Amino acid sequence: MKTLTVDLGARSYPIHIGSGLLGRPELIREHISGSRVMIVSNETVAPLYLQKTVTAFDNFQVEHVILPDGEQHKTLNVLNKIFDALLEKHFDRHCTLVALGGGVIGDMTGFAAACYQRGVSFIQIPTTLLAQVDSSVGGKTGVNHPLGKNMIGAFHQPQCVLIDIDTLNTLEDRQLSAGIAEVIKYGLINDAEFFSWLETNMPLLLQRDVNALSYAIERSCQNKSDIVSADEKESGVRALLNLGHTFGHAIETGMGYGNWLHGEAVATGMLLAAELSSQLEWIDENDVQRIRTLIQRAGLPIKAPIQMNSQDFLKLMAVDKKVQDGKLHLVLLKAIGKAIITNDVSAKEISTSINDHYSNQVTS
Repeated sequence: MKTLTVDLGARSYPIHIGSGLLGRPELIREHISGSRVMIVSNETVAPLYLQKTVTAFDNFQVEHVILPDGEQHKTLNVLNKIFDALLEKHFDRHCTLVALGGGVIGDMTGFAAACYQRGVSFIQIPTTLLAQVDSSVGGKTGVNHPLGKNMIGAFHQPQCVLIDIDTLNTLEDRQLSAGIAEVIKYGLINDAEFFSWLETNMPLLLQRDVNALSYAIERSCQNKSDIVSADEKESGVRALLNLGHTFGHAIETGMGYGNWLHGEAVATGMLLAAELSSQLEWIDENDVQRIRTLIQRAGLPIKAPIQMNSQDFLKLMAVDKKVQDGKLHLVLLKAIGKAIITNDVSAKEISTSINDHYSNQVTS
């Protein structure tokens, strides 16, 4: 087992990474506030891991609530099911919520914890690769709105993150690839050596090699932990973690939540960001091709949806969280391993790059 620390002073917390960790209740019991635990899971994960998780809290009063599975259910209406369960069981402000599932469950449980009685403790037990390397770390919580993804939420840090790599054995191949998109992101934004490692070891990740997965998860979490520790509320460097997300969120919203997995949309979004960076002459075509090839080898889409066009992207990107004072802040690349935040790219430049992307789809 490896343990990393997200350094936030008095609110610091550990990230435990390893195999068989669901069978080690001592890792999470010390982070429980009070005597009552509410486990939040979904219809896919609960039959696999709920009972094992319940046994970790055998000295506590444990309840659970099971939500429907899928991004399309990441809504205020479904969030209310958590509040209903907490209130019906008379949970007080000394309770602890436990998120058992992927990114949707983690985001919704964290948001419920941030809101319930003005804030209660919660623990993350992510069961998808995407949640393990990204959404479970850093305290971003929330739900979607029909007009924009993750537009309603709060920063609320967990008490602990428990990453049991064994849960990836039951993960669908498509979901595994979606998680690899976020792994690739860390290589692109500030870790060129890791990007090169991914180019060499992608087959092992897809084969679910335990050593390769462990290394990729640990390095990804370390990258994110370092950034979150430096900028918890995304006032500066943390925005680099949004590489590919402004384009990707537009795809998710435009295509309807759940039709494209988050990681799939981010993968295509990173390629669109790389192509725009190339158009601005910040990186060369060889870099773009390396990025395109790695994304494709991971089993991820490299073509934006044909149902959308550049105007669709611009309209949806205009309501993204990265818009400040009417200006869209984009994360682009100066090199593989060197991302920057800029608000100097015009709508015309973005539109031209997206149009070129669609033109290349037609000719390829």
